[in-house]
Amino acid sequence: MSDITYGEKWTVYWSDYMSDAYIYGSEVIFHSNDDVELKNNLMPAGSVIKSWYSKTNYQQQRIEPTLPIIDGEGEYELTVNMETDIDEGVLVRMIFFDRYSEEIGQMIFRDETSIFKCPMATYSYCLQLIAGGSRYVRFHSAVIREVIHESESEYKEN
Repeated sequence: MSDITYGEKWTVYWSDYMSDAYIYGSEVIFHSNDDVELKNNLMPAGSVIKSWYSKTNYQQQRIEPTLPIIDGEGEYELTVNMETDIDEGVLVRMIFFDRYSEEIGQMIFRDETSIFKCPMATYSYCLQLIAGGSRYVRFHSAVIREVIHESESEYKEN
Protein backbone atom coordinates (compact mmCIF):
# COMPACT_ATOMS: atom_id res chain seq x y z
CA MET A 1 0.00 0.00 0.00
CA SER A 2 1.31 3.45 -0.86
CA ASP A 3 1.90 6.21 1.66
CA ILE A 4 -0.31 9.29 1.52
CA THR A 5 0.95 12.86 1.42
CA TYR A 6 -1.02 16.03 0.91
CA GLY A 7 -0.87 18.67 -1.79
CA GLU A 8 -2.75 21.94 -1.79
CA LYS A 9 -5.06 22.84 1.08
CA TRP A 10 -8.07 25.17 1.03
CA THR A 11 -10.02 26.38 4.07
CA VAL A 12 -13.64 27.44 3.69
CA TYR A 13 -15.42 29.60 6.27
CA TRP A 14 -19.05 30.58 6.83
CA SER A 15 -19.38 34.01 5.22
CA ASP A 16 -21.74 36.63 6.58
CA TYR A 17 -23.70 36.52 3.32
CA MET A 18 -26.94 34.85 4.41
CA SER A 19 -28.94 34.20 1.21
CA ASP A 20 -27.34 30.73 1.00
CA ALA A 21 -28.14 29.82 4.63
CA TYR A 22 -31.27 28.55 6.40
CA ILE A 23 -32.31 31.65 8.35
CA TYR A 24 -36.05 31.03 8.81
CA GLY A 25 -36.45 31.10 12.58
CA SER A 26 -32.69 30.74 13.04
CA GLU A 27 -30.50 32.67 15.43
CA VAL A 28 -27.09 33.09 13.80
CA ILE A 29 -24.20 34.47 15.85
CA PHE A 30 -20.87 35.39 14.22
CA HIS A 31 -18.20 35.20 16.92
CA SER A 32 -15.36 35.32 14.37
CA ASN A 33 -14.50 34.21 10.85
CA ASP A 34 -14.03 30.63 12.04
CA ASP A 35 -16.71 30.47 14.74
CA VAL A 36 -20.38 30.75 13.75
CA GLU A 37 -23.31 29.48 15.81
CA LEU A 38 -26.71 28.59 14.38
CA LYS A 39 -29.64 27.73 16.64
CA ASN A 40 -33.08 26.71 15.38
CA ASN A 41 -35.48 24.52 17.36
CA LEU A 42 -37.88 24.16 14.43
CA MET A 43 -35.53 23.31 11.55
CA PRO A 44 -36.91 20.34 9.59
CA ALA A 45 -34.58 17.41 8.91
CA GLY A 46 -33.28 17.50 5.35
CA SER A 47 -33.11 21.30 5.18
CA VAL A 48 -29.99 22.84 3.64
CA ILE A 49 -28.39 24.84 6.46
CA LYS A 50 -25.58 26.44 4.43
CA SER A 51 -24.17 26.15 0.89
CA TRP A 52 -20.82 26.99 -0.68
CA TYR A 53 -20.10 27.01 -4.43
CA SER A 54 -17.10 26.55 -6.74
CA LYS A 55 -18.84 28.52 -9.52
CA THR A 56 -21.41 31.28 -9.19
CA ASN A 57 -23.33 33.73 -11.30
CA TYR A 58 -22.41 36.99 -9.59
CA GLN A 59 -25.13 38.98 -11.39
CA GLN A 60 -27.80 36.62 -10.07
CA GLN A 61 -26.51 35.47 -6.67
CA ARG A 62 -24.30 38.42 -5.63
CA ILE A 63 -21.72 36.06 -4.15
CA GLU A 64 -18.27 34.99 -5.23
CA PRO A 65 -17.15 31.34 -5.42
CA THR A 66 -15.80 30.09 -2.10
CA LEU A 67 -14.73 26.56 -3.05
CA PRO A 68 -11.54 25.64 -4.91
CA ILE A 69 -11.55 24.24 -8.42
CA ILE A 70 -10.98 20.48 -8.28
CA ASP A 71 -10.83 17.89 -11.04
CA GLY A 72 -12.11 14.39 -11.63
CA GLU A 73 -8.64 12.90 -11.77
CA GLY A 74 -7.62 13.84 -8.25
CA GLU A 75 -8.49 12.47 -4.85
CA TYR A 76 -9.35 14.84 -2.01
CA GLU A 77 -9.88 14.83 1.72
CA LEU A 78 -12.73 16.84 3.24
CA THR A 79 -12.62 17.72 6.94
CA VAL A 80 -15.54 19.61 8.45
CA ASN A 81 -14.81 21.27 11.79
CA MET A 82 -18.09 21.78 13.65
CA GLU A 83 -19.98 20.82 16.78
CA THR A 84 -23.64 19.81 16.92
CA ASP A 85 -26.03 19.00 19.75
CA ILE A 86 -26.49 15.37 18.61
CA ASP A 87 -24.20 12.89 16.83
CA GLU A 88 -24.68 12.97 13.05
CA GLY A 89 -27.13 15.83 13.57
CA VAL A 90 -25.70 17.56 10.50
CA LEU A 91 -24.65 15.77 7.32
CA VAL A 92 -22.40 17.12 4.60
CA ARG A 93 -23.42 16.76 0.94
CA MET A 94 -21.40 17.49 -2.18
CA ILE A 95 -23.25 17.90 -5.48
CA PHE A 96 -21.29 17.77 -8.74
CA PHE A 97 -22.33 19.50 -11.98
CA ASP A 98 -21.18 19.27 -15.60
CA ARG A 99 -20.44 22.27 -17.84
CA TYR A 100 -24.18 22.65 -18.56
CA SER A 101 -25.02 22.88 -14.83
CA GLU A 102 -26.67 19.45 -14.90
CA GLU A 103 -26.16 17.34 -11.78
CA ILE A 104 -23.86 14.40 -12.49
CA GLY A 105 -23.47 13.00 -8.99
CA GLN A 106 -23.55 13.62 -5.27
CA MET A 107 -22.04 12.24 -2.08
CA ILE A 108 -23.15 12.42 1.53
CA PHE A 109 -20.59 12.37 4.34
CA ARG A 110 -21.34 11.48 7.94
CA ASP A 111 -17.79 11.52 9.31
CA GLU A 112 -15.73 14.54 10.26
CA THR A 113 -13.07 13.54 7.70
CA SER A 114 -13.75 11.75 4.41
CA ILE A 115 -11.81 10.95 1.22
CA PHE A 116 -13.59 11.51 -2.10
CA LYS A 117 -13.15 11.63 -5.87
CA CYS A 118 -15.53 13.66 -7.98
CA PRO A 119 -16.98 12.38 -11.28
CA MET A 120 -14.67 12.84 -14.30
CA ALA A 121 -17.02 15.30 -16.05
CA THR A 122 -17.17 17.65 -13.02
CA TYR A 123 -17.11 21.30 -14.02
CA SER A 124 -18.35 22.75 -10.73
CA TYR A 125 -19.70 21.56 -7.39
CA CYS A 126 -21.33 22.75 -4.22
CA LEU A 127 -20.86 21.81 -0.59
CA GLN A 128 -23.87 21.80 1.74
CA LEU A 129 -24.59 21.29 5.41
CA ILE A 130 -27.85 19.31 5.73
CA ALA A 131 -29.95 19.23 8.91
CA GLY A 132 -30.22 15.71 10.25
CA GLY A 133 -32.17 16.46 13.42
CA SER A 134 -29.75 18.87 15.04
CA ARG A 135 -31.06 22.08 16.59
CA TYR A 136 -27.61 23.60 17.19
CA VAL A 137 -24.53 23.89 14.97
CA ARG A 138 -21.26 25.64 15.77
CA PHE A 139 -19.30 25.79 12.50
CA HIS A 140 -15.58 26.54 12.32
CA SER A 141 -14.37 25.57 8.85
CA ALA A 142 -14.31 23.02 6.06
CA VAL A 143 -10.88 22.02 4.79
CA ILE A 144 -10.31 20.42 1.38
CA ARG A 145 -6.88 18.88 0.81
CA GLU A 146 -5.47 17.24 -2.27
CA VAL A 147 -4.43 13.64 -1.53
CA ILE A 148 -1.26 12.42 -3.23
CA HIS A 149 -0.26 8.77 -2.99
CA GLU A 150 3.47 8.19 -2.73
CA SER A 151 3.54 6.17 -5.97
CA GLU A 152 1.89 9.10 -7.81
CA SER A 153 4.40 11.66 -6.53
CA GLU A 154 7.30 9.45 -7.66
CA TYR A 155 5.71 9.22 -11.10
CA LYS A 156 5.28 13.01 -11.29
CA GLU A 157 8.93 13.61 -10.36
CA ASN A 158 10.25 11.43 -13.23
